[in-house]
Amino acid sequence: MSVIESIHTDHGATFGERDGRTIVEHFGRPERTHRAVRNVVGLLEMAYGVIVVEGDDRLEYVDNVVSNRVPDEDGQGCYALVLDPQGGIEVDLYIYNAGERLLLFTPPAKAEPLAEEWSEKVFIQDVDIRVATDDYGIFGIHGPNATEKIASVLNGAASPDEHYSFVRGTMGDEGVSVIRTDALTGEESYEVICAADDAAAVYDTLLNQGLNAAPFGYRTFESLALEAGSPLFETELEGTLPNVLGLRTALDFEKGCYVGQEVVSRVENRGQPSRKLVGLTLEGESVPESGAAVFDGDASVGEVTRAGESPLLESVIALALVDYGLESDELTVRVDGEEVPATVTALPFVEGSDQSNRLPAYQ
Repeated sequence: MSVIESIHTDHGATFGERDGRTIVEHFGRPERTHRAVRNVVGLLEMAYGVIVVEGDDRLEYVDNVVSNRVPDEDGQGCYALVLDPQGGIEVDLYIYNAGERLLLFTPPAKAEPLAEEWSEKVFIQDVDIRVATDDYGIFGIHGPNATEKIASVLNGAASPDEHYSFVRGTMGDEGVSVIRTDALTGEESYEVICAADDAAAVYDTLLNQGLNAAPFGYRTFESLALEAGSPLFETELEGTLPNVLGLRTALDFEKGCYVGQEVVSRVENRGQPSRKLVGLTLEGESVPESGAAVFDGDASVGEVTRAGESPLLESVIALALVDYGLESDELTVRVDGEEVPATVTALPFVEGSDQSNRLPAYQ
C-alpha cells in the first residue's frame, strides 16, 4: 500500500489497485494533469516491490540469474529481466548497486515470490535476500523541467546525468537517493528514494519546495507511457519473449548463461522474431480493449495490448503485437464487433524531453 495514503487523501486522491498494491489513480481531471506533466513537471508515488540482496557473493548471484550485466560500481544500475525456460518474461526489474547491497525494484506482487525462490536456491554462497518494500518511499519526478525540479531541492549532490545512475544527498533534513530513470513517460525523469519514516517530509519538499510539481496518479502515468511508446509489465512484458518487444536495453548478449538465454540468443541470431510491437492510430472515438484483433484485410495479423485516448493528440492510440513481416500500414481493429480503420504510427506517438529506453528496437 501507499506509505503516505493519508496525505494523498488530504489532496483529494482517488485510489485504485495495481498488482495487489494500493495506488493513486488520479487527483481529479487526469487529462489536465497529463498536460501539466508534459509541459512542466509532475510528482507520482511509485508502486514497486523492493528486494535487498547483501553478502559477499551478491553480485555474482544476481548476475547469474538476470538477462543484463549487474554493475559492479556503487551508484550505477541497470534494467534487467528474469525469464522462464522458453524465454518469456517472468519479472522485469531495476537493479542498483548501493555499495554493500543491491536494491532491486520489481512489480509489487513479484517481490515476495522472487525473493523466496532465490533464497531457496542459495547454497554455499554468501548471499542474504530479503523483501524490504515497506522500508522505503519512492517518488517519481517526470517532465521537461524534472532536472530543474531536482536541482531546486537536492542538497549535497548534483542530479545524475546517465540513465540508471544515482546520487546520494538530502532534501530538507532527510537523506535521499536520486536515480535518473529510463524515461517511461517520454520526459526527463527521476526517482527519489527515502526511508518510509521520512516519506511524508520528502513528498512535501518535492511537492511544495523549489519549483512546484503537479501531483499525479497512475492513470496519467499510463497515458503518458502509452504516448511515449513504453511497453509495461502487466500489458506487454509478462510472458512475452523480449525479442518480440525489441527490449534490447534489458539484454546483454555477451554475458554468460541464464535461464531463457538460449532461446533469446537463437531468436537474435535468426535476425527477427515472429512478432513485433507497433503503434496504431485509430479513427473515431472508440477505444479497443486489450486483446482486440488486428486485421490486414481479412487476415488476422495480431492483437492490441493496450489503448487509450491521447490527451495531446486528441485521438485514440494503441500498442499492438503484430506479425513481424507485416508490410501494410493500413489495418483495422475490431471494436465492439466492428472493424475500425487504424494506421501504423512510428513510436513514440509524442516526442517529449527524453526518449523512453523501452522503445522497441529491432535488428
